[in-house]
Amino acid sequence: MPDSAPDPLQDLLLRLREARDAAAQDPFGDPVLLVALAISRRLDDGTLDLGVVEALVQRLADAAAADRAGRLARYVGLEQGVPSLDALAARLVRPDPDDSPIPFARYCALVEQPRFAAVFTAHPTFSLPYATAVALAEAASGAALPPGLAHRPPAPTLEEEFRQANEAIRRGRDALDGLSAALLRAAQGVWPDRWARLVPRPVLLSTWVGYDTDGRTDIGWWDTLRLRLVMKQRQLERLAGQVAPLGSCAAPLLARVQGAVEAVAAQIAAVPETPEPLKVQHLAALMVGEREAALTSTAPLLALFADAVAAAPDEAARLALAVARAGLVAHGLALAHTHMRLNAAQVHNAVRQRLELTISADDMAQRRGLLAAINAALAEVEAQPVDYGALIGEPASAVRLMLLCAQIAKHVDGDTPIRFLIAETETGYTLLAALWLARRFGVDHAVELSPLFETAEALDRGERVLEEALRSPHYRDYLRRHGRICLQFGYSDSGRYVGQLAGSYLAERLKLRLVELLRRHKLDGIEVVLFDTHGESVGRGGHPDSLADRLAYLSPPLARTALDKAGLRLREETAFQGGDGYLLFGTQKLAEATIAGIASHAFTPPGEGSDPVYAEADYVADFFATVRREMQALVADPGYAALLGAFGPGLLDRTGSRPAVRQSDGMGGPVRISHPSQLRAIPNNAILQQLGWMANSMHGLGVAASANPDAFAELRTRSPRFARAMRLAQRAVACSDLGVLRAVVDTLDPGPWLDRAGFTRRPGRREELLAVAGAVEKLDLDAPVRRLFRRLQADHLALKAAWPELPAMNDRLVLLHALRLTLIHRIWLLAAAIPDFSPRHGATREALVLRLLQLDVEPALALLAEVFPAAPGAVLGLDFHEKPAPREGLSYAAEHAALFGPMGRLFGLVRACGAAITHEVGAFG
Repeated sequence: MPDSAPDPLQDLLLRLREARDAAAQDPFGDPVLLVALAISRRLDDGTLDLGVVEALVQRLADAAAADRAGRLARYVGLEQGVPSLDALAARLVRPDPDDSPIPFARYCALVEQPRFAAVFTAHPTFSLPYATAVALAEAASGAALPPGLAHRPPAPTLEEEFRQANEAIRRGRDALDGLSAALLRAAQGVWPDRWARLVPRPVLLSTWVGYDTDGRTDIGWWDTLRLRLVMKQRQLERLAGQVAPLGSCAAPLLARVQGAVEAVAAQIAAVPETPEPLKVQHLAALMVGEREAALTSTAPLLALFADAVAAAPDEAARLALAVARAGLVAHGLALAHTHMRLNAAQVHNAVRQRLELTISADDMAQRRGLLAAINAALAEVEAQPVDYGALIGEPASAVRLMLLCAQIAKHVDGDTPIRFLIAETETGYTLLAALWLARRFGVDHAVELSPLFETAEALDRGERVLEEALRSPHYRDYLRRHGRICLQFGYSDSGRYVGQLAGSYLAERLKLRLVELLRRHKLDGIEVVLFDTHGESVGRGGHPDSLADRLAYLSPPLARTALDKAGLRLREETAFQGGDGYLLFGTQKLAEATIAGIASHAFTPPGEGSDPVYAEADYVADFFATVRREMQALVADPGYAALLGAFGPGLLDRTGSRPAVRQSDGMGGPVRISHPSQLRAIPNNAILQQLGWMANSMHGLGVAASANPDAFAELRTRSPRFARAMRLAQRAVACSDLGVLRAVVDTLDPGPWLDRAGFTRRPGRREELLAVAGAVEKLDLDAPVRRLFRRLQADHLALKAAWPELPAMNDRLVLLHALRLTLIHRIWLLAAAIPDFSPRHGATREALVLRLLQLDVEPALALLAEVFPAAPGAVLGLDFHEKPAPREGLSYAAEHAALFGPMGRLFGLVRACGAAITHEVGAFG
C-alpha cells in the first residue's frame, strides 16, 4: 500500500524549524526569508498551488482562533467555572466568617455606590466577521469551534456596530441582574425586614456607540438621537419583560411601561434619515407631544415600584421587583449610560466664533488673557432657548452636540447625566470653553465634562490643565453641583508616541497628583471618575494575562489608596472596544464571568500601596523616562515612518469607519507616510503586529534595563506592579521576531532581489526579479529602514541580555509571516509583468506598479480592469450590416487570467494571513 501524501502544513513547519535551528548557529541566516523562498519555489514547481495555500491559511487561522478562544476562557476564569457572586456578596455582608455581619447602613453604602462602569466603545477593532466572533465566544464557553470559519471581516456600518454593542450590553445587563440578586439575597438572609429597601448598583454599563463623533463623519445628530431613543426603548422593553410575569402586583407598573414603549416607538419612527426641515418639524411635534407618555424621568416608575413591592405576594416576587428596580435606577431610561465624544479643536472653534476671541488656545504666551476672557464670559453667559430647528443649520460640531444634549435632557431622559468626553485636552481653557457652551444652551446640569489625557503633552501637562480649570470659581462650582470630577485616560496616542509602559506610568503619576490638586482647591469628598480607554490588545494597554491583571494594571493600588485616604470616592471605568472587547460579553457565561471579575476588583480594598516599586521611585522614574526617550526617538526616526508606510496599510482589512491613513492622494494612490502621526493609532498598532515587531509595547526596554540589570531583575521579582507591566511587554515580545522583521526589511531592499536574479535558473524569472528590483529601488526605502532595523535590533539585544528568559514567537505565527511574505513577493512579480499602457486617470504604469508594491491592490486592479478590459462587451455578436473588421485588441482575457486574476487571489490570501495573525496576537491594533 503506498504511503499517504505528506501534510503540507507539517512539512512547512518542519522546514521552518530546521531553518530556525540552522539560523541559531549562523548569524547571517534568515530563516523566515529562506522559508518564504522555499514556499515560492514549491509554487513554481507545482508542489503547492494556490488552492493548497488557501487550505493551509484556513487551517492556520482555525488553529489560531481555537487557541484564542482558549485564552479568552482563561482570561475571565471560565476554566474554573463562573465565579460565585453569592460568595462575593456573603463576604461583603460578613468579611470575617467568625464575626458578626456589618451594619446595614454600611452594607447599603457598599452596594449602592457606583464603583465601576464598563464602557462599550466602537473604535475600529471589528476585525472578525460577526458569525466568527459568536463562534469564538461560544468556544470559549465550552462549545466546539467549527472548522472552516470565515476570518476576514466585512467593513462594519454604524448600524452593525450598534447592534453588536447592544447584544453585548444586553448580556452585561443580565449579568448585572445576577449581581444585584446575589447582593439582595445576602442582605435578605441577615436583614429580612429591610433588605427590600436596597437598590444595589455597584457596577454600571455605559456606551458611546453612535455618540462618538471624534474623527467620524458618518454620524449625524439625527443618528445619535435615534440610537439614543432605541436605547431608551430597549430599557423599557427590558423592564416590561421583567415585571410582566409577576401578575397583578405589577400590573399598574407594566401598563405605564408599555405606554411609554409605544410612545418611544412613535418617536423613533419620526426620526428622519436626513435633516429635512419638515421632517424635523414632525419629529419635534412627537418629541414634545409624547414627552409625558414616553417618560423623561424614572420617578413615576419608581413610585409604582414602591406600590408593587408592597403588594408582592411572596419573597420571590419582591426579589424580582428589587432586581428590576436596581437596573432602572442604575441606568435610567437607557440600556446603558450615554457617553458623547468630540475633539478639543471643535470646542475651541465653536467658542471662538461666538465670543469673537482672537487668541489661539495653543498660544502659551497669551494663555492668561484667554483664561481671563473665558472666565469673564462664564460670569455673564445666560441660557438661551433650544429647539430642534437649531440643530438643522448649526455648522459647529460642538454646538450641535450641546444642542442635542439639551434636547435629550428635556425630551428623553432628564435624570441621567451625559458624559461629554473631550479628546486632546491640553489646556484648562478647553474645559472652561466647554462649560460656557453647556451654560449657553442650558445643559450644564446634565453633562459631565471629561478631558481626555492621552498624548504625551497632555499626560505631562495634565496637572497644569486641571489647575488652570480649577482656578476658575465657575468650574469649581460646576464640580460641586455635580459632586464629581470625570477624567479620561487614553492608551492609543500615548502608547504610539511614548510607548505603552511609559504611558501607563505617566497616567498613574497624574492620578496621584490629582489627589493633592483637589485638596488644594477644597474639593475633598467629591467623587472621582477615572475612565481608562484602552483596548484588548497589549498595543493599546490591554493586559494579556487575565481580567484581574488588566484592571490592576490600569488602576494600580497606590492610586486607589491615595484617593481613599483623601476621602475621595472613586469610580473606575474601563473600555471594551469594538469586536475584540465585546467578546468578553459574547455569551452569557462570558458576561457573567466578566461582571464577576469586575465586581471582585471593585469591592477589593485598595491596600496600602507597599509595592517595592514605590520605594525605588528614582530608579523607576529614570527607567520609564528612558523608555519614553527611546520611543520618542524611534517615532522621530524617518525609517520608522518608512517601515510603517511601505506596505503596512495594505495589510489591513478595514475594521471600522475611519481610514487607516489620515489623508490620501486620489490620483496616485496612497500618500507616502513621512511621520507616524499620519496613521491613526489603531492601524499604527495593527501594522506593527502584522510586521512582527510590536515596538510600541517593548521598544526602549533594552536601553532602560541595561542601565541597571540587577535592579531590573529584582523589581521583576519583588514588585507586583512592575512585574505586571513587564508581563505586558513580555507578551509583545512573544508576538515579535527579528527574523520576521529582517525579512520585511530585505523585501524593501533591491539588493536581495538582484541576488535572486543572479541565482535563479527559472526561464523568465531573472527579468521579473530585475524589474522588481528596479521598482523597489524607486521606493528608496532601504537605507532608512535598515538603519531603523539596527536601532530595534540593538535595543532588543540589550533586553535579552538583561532578561534572558524572554519568549520567542511560536512556529505557527512565524510560518504565517513567511507564507504571507511569499504571497507579497508573488504579487510584486506579477506587477512587474504588467504591460505598458498610456496614462489613464493620471496614472502611469510606473505609478501603478509602485502602488502595487505598497499593496494598494484593489484600487489598482480596478484601474487595470478599465485599461485592459477582460471582454469586448456588447460589440461581439452584433450585426452592423457590413463585413466586420477584426475584433482583436478588444479583449485582454489573457492578461486577466495570467496577471490580474491571480494578483487579486494572492492579495485575498495576504489579508487572510493577516486575519490569522490577529488571532495569534489576540486582538487588533
